[in-house]
Amino acid sequence: MKFPGPLENQRLSFLLERAISREAQMWKVNVPKMPTNQNVSPSQRDEVIQWLAKLKYQFNLYPETFALASSLLDRFLATVKAHPKYLNCIAISCFFLAAKTVEEDEKIPVLKVLARDSFCGCSTSEILRMERIILDKLNWDLHTATPLDFLHIFHAIAVSTRPQLLFSLPKLSPSQHLAVLTKQLLHCMACNQLLQFKGSMLALAMVSLEMEKLIPDWLPLTIELLQKAQMDSSQLIHCRELAAHHLSALQSSLPLNSVYVYRPLKHTLVTCDRGAFRLHPSSVAGPDFSKDNSKPEVPVRGTAAFCHHLPAAGGCKQASAKRKVEEMEVDDFYDGIKRLYNEDTAAENGGSVCGPDLARQEGPASPCPPLQPVSVM
Repeated sequence: MKFPGPLENQRLSFLLERAISREAQMWKVNVPKMPTNQNVSPSQRDEVIQWLAKLKYQFNLYPETFALASSLLDRFLATVKAHPKYLNCIAISCFFLAAKTVEEDEKIPVLKVLARDSFCGCSTSEILRMERIILDKLNWDLHTATPLDFLHIFHAIAVSTRPQLLFSLPKLSPSQHLAVLTKQLLHCMACNQLLQFKGSMLALAMVSLEMEKLIPDWLPLTIELLQKAQMDSSQLIHCRELAAHHLSALQSSLPLNSVYVYRPLKHTLVTCDRGAFRLHPSSVAGPDFSKDNSKPEVPVRGTAAFCHHLPAAGGCKQASAKRKVEEMEVDDFYDGIKRLYNEDTAAENGGSVCGPDLARQEGPASPCPPLQPVSVM
């Protein structure tokens, strides 16, 4: 999807128009139903969507599979009156249909394994029968535009028109940033309050909320995307408010990020025989870091561990040093997103640590103390 200059913008505009056209044909206004024993309640719908999200991670499938399964489920529930006792069978059948539509052949779960490991309570024959019912009710048309499709398009347009969008996040590539937004979007798709909005509206609200945090001119870009998608601004404002509230509940439920402070060893590790080390004072003083001046320093964890006294080595102790750096977890870094931006798939080089091969680390920037061979008397 990455093209130079105006050709890229034309391609993205074409994809957006086609997706909006497909959505207009498929989307139906969600009418909340009164919770009864004969209807699927909104809370039951949210629970089964969260269950499908767990299955996506369990079977290591693409986010597009979950997004399509959720869309198929909502389309089916808006078409027919389903009894709650059949909800698990309907959901797992939509999930299996989405997997066969999106995934590569070798990644599609075997139906028998899917029915067993998902604990859906359905047999393979029941899933196949429900599959046929779903296909008939949806006119055998499964290729609908999902909120995730619109998120990809809106994000690509935002990055191409505002290259400075990710300047405040230098450690994130466009595909990694998109993966963060994808995780947030999938969480919002499990909220029945957001069903009143089209998938394109929800995706634009997610992009707009993120741009508001990154660039000062987020409003003109939001208006530009709004005009391209031909949406109502008042609905976008309402959708933004509900999505922001839902995401704030997600952030408050997450554990606090741990901060690990690294302080280099103020000793020189010198090799001895039998794979041991001898400690000597180092001429390079290690700096002390803390989160701020008003708080005490965080204790350094796992800076050095000493064990195995070797009598033949004259009291030498084996030492090991490791540094733990906690980075933001981002799910689903897959080739499809990276191809969206023509990013190199080469893995980034991580921080160097002392390995068992005792490789010499040169330069003052190395996190390991310098190793110097000595002769053992």
